[in-house]
Amino acid sequence: MPEFVTFSRNVFIPVTNICRNHCGYCTFRRDAGHPEARLMNISEIRQILEKGEKAGCTEALFVFGEYAEEVPEYLLELEKLGYSSTVEYVADLCELAIEIGLLPHTNAGILTQHELEILKPLNISMGLMLETTAELKAHSESPGKAPSTRIEMIRTAGKLQIPFTTGILVGIGETKADRKRSLNVIADMHREFGHIQEVIIQNFMPKPDTPMADHAPPSKEEMIETVSIAREILPDDVAVQVAPNLIDPYILIKAGASDLGGVSPTTIDWINPEAEWPDVIELQRMTKEIELRERLPIYPQHIKKGWYSSNLSDLIETLTDKNGFKRKQQ
Repeated sequence: MPEFVTFSRNVFIPVTNICRNHCGYCTFRRDAGHPEARLMNISEIRQILEKGEKAGCTEALFVFGEYAEEVPEYLLELEKLGYSSTVEYVADLCELAIEIGLLPHTNAGILTQHELEILKPLNISMGLMLETTAELKAHSESPGKAPSTRIEMIRTAGKLQIPFTTGILVGIGETKADRKRSLNVIADMHREFGHIQEVIIQNFMPKPDTPMADHAPPSKEEMIETVSIAREILPDDVAVQVAPNLIDPYILIKAGASDLGGVSPTTIDWINPEAEWPDVIELQRMTKEIELRERLPIYPQHIKKGWYSSNLSDLIETLTDKNGFKRKQQ
């Protein structure tokens, strides 16, 4: 059992849910024209950031549908806000978060090297779920879920020395061998570039009104086994992360998990809106005798390496203790 497990406190901002992919399990995406389709404006986002900062959050998690610019209606809405590309908009949102006192972490789906280079100076870390290296029916209408495309982006982030989050989604039609293969690919990329901070082992949750609504989720036994395999395969300096709003974290900590990801005191999990975040008191109850330690969206080892830009230096100094974790409030 670990001496402690880590978590971060964040605000989850779904900037747009318009997406080119049509994954078989997703209820986040919306088609343009749907009553719930959104492109959040800066005023809305500022309010969320300010509320989060007051609640002690350190991370601004910006999440986007992938390449929404391919949807003409979205591009028109973006242009009304004064932007010609999503990345241009994200960059301004990251600057706003830094101004308010939060460290940006962007997960915008597939990005080119040029786009990553634009966002790197304004993000403390970034992310892209690999999900799986297998070709699955669940991704048959999702060009951005091609395993080779996702691997290429994760490798590019490594070349650019961007602290990075990735992970696998368990129970979407892949096999145990597929999971091992995916984890080995991630491990190999980290050994080459040293940029993977954490690997999420996330359990698929069936959602109503999706093609996979009747697809069974993975059992607890499958999740315990997968976390154990992940801990065996991944290098020691890569955290195994699990989602405490989706599964009992204690059974997975015993199997090798050491991080509980971002939890928010002010925003919901927009990917799994039916699953409420536990608050920090509940989180400590869930982890029983194991100490909870709050971190930033950049891990201590990457702070020590100096893998962040001068744009973020003042915030890092303000928010961290001598060990690179979140400074405790006086």
